[in-house]
Amino acid sequence: MDHSLIASDSDIRQAADYLKALGHPLRLKILCKLGRERVSVQDIVEQVGTTQSNISQHLGVLKEKGILACHKEANRVYYYVDNPDTLRLIGLLKELFCRS
Repeated sequence: MDHSLIASDSDIRQAADYLKALGHPLRLKILCKLGRERVSVQDIVEQVGTTQSNISQHLGVLKEKGILACHKEANRVYYYVDNPDTLRLIGLLKELFCRS
């Protein structure tokens, strides 16, 4: 009897890639700042406190992994968490690590 929580190798690779994307401190900070909101790149830069180039690189990784989605309005791009499971996971991380 197989008691594995994740049985297939492809599912394990997908989960590992997802966690690797979340595992970078700056990317996790971006996700925590976004929460359920749609936020422009410029606002993310201001809230996170690094360069637009650096933010754009990390947003690209999160978008590639399907963690973030975006839409464009005029000359602004807005990013948002497109997966409710990701929001649940961030909430769980908050419960586990943000005791104050």
